Amino acid sequence: MIPIRDQIPTRSVPVVNYLLIAANIVVFILMWLAGTNQEALVYQFALIPSQVSAGLDTGDVVRVFTSMFMHGGLAHIAGNMLYLWIFGDNVEDAMGHGKYLLFYLFGGVVASLAHILTNPISQIPTVGASGAIAAVLGAYLILYPKSRVQTIIPLGFFMRITLLPASVVLGLWFVLQLFSGFLSLGGPDVGGVAFWAHIGGFVAGVVLALLLARRRRPEYVVRY
Repeated sequence: MIPIRDQIPTRSVPVVNYLLIAANIVVFILMWLAGTNQEALVYQFALIPSQVSAGLDTGDVVRVFTSMFMHGGLAHIAGNMLYLWIFGDNVEDAMGHGKYLLFYLFGGVVASLAHILTNPISQIPTVGASGAIAAVLGAYLILYPKSRVQTIIPLGFFMRITLLPASVVLGLWFVLQLFSGFLSLGGPDVGGVAFWAHIGGFVAGVVLALLLARRRRPEYVVRY
């Protein structure tokens, strides 16, 4: 399933969400322009679990945040920014600009910690906004449980566009992360997807949404 857009309009301009998307895109372009220096930059600014496990220092703390704005390829950043574009504006609308920024960054930190705890000896650099965005998805599920999401469903050589409840789209996404995460435990350190970062971020988003967000009921009715 590929979400396209949701049905919940925002009451304010999601400035922070736009800036986060812009920052990710700018960093991606700068990394691409670095050419043969990309690998060196990755090892300088990406999060490496084994280094943190060996002893946390100031550089590791900085890399927790810099790694959130780095991506491993065009498909990686495109998928992440699509989800952030669709769901982030509404979460910012509910929380307010300042709280949303703190929420996003804290969700990313929790996601990184979850990845480190489940892969403490991994020497593979970890990059991506997925953990922070997973927190956004968790918050969206709490704040807008009755929302519907326009979604592309591949059917072999054909595709169908349909409206699905956000609880279905995000719930299935989380179940897939859980399933894949448990399968990855104890497996070889071959890199790939940081499933436990996604899980940790999503859970953090659910909890933080309950604690921080200014809960509101939409002042409109969406009819389908």
